[in-house]
Amino acid sequence: MKLFLEATTPVVAAARITALAAVAVGLVACHGNDDNNNGSQTNSLPSFISGSVRTQTYDGNTDDLLTAGLGKTGLASASVPAVANALSPTAEELRRLAIYSNYRALVDMSANGGYGRFWGPNVDLNGNDTLGEGKIAGKEYLAFADDGSGKKNVSLLVQIPASFNPDQPCIVTATSSGSRGVYGAISAAGEWGLKRGCAVAYTDKGSGNGAHELATDLITLIDGTLSGAAAAGKTSEFTANPGATSIAAFNAQFPNRYAFKHAHSQQNPEKDWGTNTLQAIQFAYWALNDTYGSLDGTTRKTRYNRGDVTTIAASVSNGGGASLAAAEQDTQGWITAVVVGEPQINLKVPSQVSVRQGGVPVASFGRPLADYMSLANLLQPCAALAPAAAGAPYLTALPLTTTTAIRTARCASLAVNGVISGGDVTSQANSALAQLHQAGYLTDSDLLQAAMWDSQAVPAVAVTYANAYTQSSVTDNLCNFSFGTTNALTGAAGVTPLVSPMPTVFGNGNGVPPTNGINLVYNAGNSGAADHRLATADASFAGAFCVRGLWTNGDSRMTASVDAIRVNANLRGKPAIIVQGRSDTLVPINHASRPYAAMNKLAEGNASNLSFYEVTNGQHFDAFLSVAGFDNRFIPLHYYNLQALNLMWAHLKSGAPLPPSQVVRTVPRGGAAGAAPALSVANLPAISAAPGGNEITFGGGAVNVPN
Repeated sequence: MKLFLEATTPVVAAARITALAAVAVGLVACHGNDDNNNGSQTNSLPSFISGSVRTQTYDGNTDDLLTAGLGKTGLASASVPAVANALSPTAEELRRLAIYSNYRALVDMSANGGYGRFWGPNVDLNGNDTLGEGKIAGKEYLAFADDGSGKKNVSLLVQIPASFNPDQPCIVTATSSGSRGVYGAISAAGEWGLKRGCAVAYTDKGSGNGAHELATDLITLIDGTLSGAAAAGKTSEFTANPGATSIAAFNAQFPNRYAFKHAHSQQNPEKDWGTNTLQAIQFAYWALNDTYGSLDGTTRKTRYNRGDVTTIAASVSNGGGASLAAAEQDTQGWITAVVVGEPQINLKVPSQVSVRQGGVPVASFGRPLADYMSLANLLQPCAALAPAAAGAPYLTALPLTTTTAIRTARCASLAVNGVISGGDVTSQANSALAQLHQAGYLTDSDLLQAAMWDSQAVPAVAVTYANAYTQSSVTDNLCNFSFGTTNALTGAAGVTPLVSPMPTVFGNGNGVPPTNGINLVYNAGNSGAADHRLATADASFAGAFCVRGLWTNGDSRMTASVDAIRVNANLRGKPAIIVQGRSDTLVPINHASRPYAAMNKLAEGNASNLSFYEVTNGQHFDAFLSVAGFDNRFIPLHYYNLQALNLMWAHLKSGAPLPPSQVVRTVPRGGAAGAAPALSVANLPAISAAPGGNEITFGGGAVNVPN
């Protein structure tokens, strides 16, 4: 059964709310704990906590921290957890949906993949199947971090497992990947931390899946339930605020559209991702003190002060970038170490830095996401027709004939507008792919150019970040793109959904449409607004060209926002591990881990304690490994993220040296697409303590990666 805990500080105990059940609350308190107070200081909420703190326990049977009561079997099931009333799911049902969907989104769940054998709730930290259904008892603390405006409302969540040892305390961060909600990194980092007996500090970093249905003025609250925007006020996860007149005009012209927090908050939330990760850690300290601090009457005292708890900043993708940013910003000792996978990070690259592969300079490196993503969105549909990309796996929901026509038309539009060269489709496709190579994409990525666009990962990210970096309102209609419901057959937008996506967007959504029935719409289609792939013959080329132009033409809003998120790669001597796949086609390794590692060695010199592991046949989306053509060609990067966490733990607890930077040469499973043999250790060589010729070397600002 689930129990609600009474919070024990005077500030928290002074207020009560009735929500869902008797939820303990904590109002905004003064400031964080002073150092070296030997347990005499009152445990006070950090000043950035806004509104109430919800605290709830889970018995590890009917419900739990890791699987929401579903267990290993339920998470593996293709059957989505049931909701009693689709129009009004409870907070409990939405939490279960969120854990189910977010867990499955980041790891391979296929029968012949690694789930249940190499990772999963049933697999212990030594890789053995000993944990049964893997449910983990414990408690959660949930609250907003805000600046008082009610416009940031960054979700913070702390999970404390019942196995937590207060005499050997540890925290693992799990900042959300992508634009996911607060449970967005539960399988990437949360599972490992909970199994280790650590508290897990989650945050949606202010880009979570807060959504605003403009036609009805419905918004999501912190627990995913819905409210009218006016009634919610400052408790809204996100409310678009261009003004009632502007929204009314927009609704009239573009009905059934949605605003999303990452795209439309107008706050460039990425600049605060490091801060949000540090806030999650500080909130975790407060929660641990609230649980384990000594009682003085009804008041909890501080047991843990800054630096007392071994804390690993860990996550993947955007969460990995946020962890690195947090470690750079941390001058006070909140973070002990860093372990991240495939980090999306934007760099302030010094002139001394260079990147080489096999001794040869790479074509381009260190570009920001705004640059490489807008270019990929423009070129990928055409580049997918290049002979080098033949036989590529793709994830399109469109018929093959439609997809081929779109690609051909995109090539023609690119050529007419002078973006690429060539008088025939093959020449044009080769030209598009060559431009991607010149922009730093490796040939290892060739087979995934189609998949990244067809799955809509690249178009969705390109449009979302263009809005975020230009700090555009939803009503600005940036480059004629919006988010809305569409006709499943024709793609026509403005369709009133049979069932609103809003009630379950917290549970099923990912914060970047297309998600939960809300699609990426091009508003200037040949026959009116439609799904961007079908709005014009060339898949809304003019819109993609416009998004690209925001960067190439030096839009001042975008330039300022990108400059605000660039990092210096100075981790201040913290031990750190970065893992990334060489075949990453969403966040190219030449623009992320390789130059970041070079910058770190330059910035820290002999004080650097960073190891970088580049994994061959690793790409960005492990969940895609269940798709035919991915299964037999690529390996799970998650396996190496777990190895890295174990290596770091051994380093912190027993002084074991971190293996040097290296290329890890994996072996694809092979076999027929869709019928790859079961994943085995033969496919997954260990990270080596003595990599020999596979070692990645550094010197004078240069990084040299073996071929």
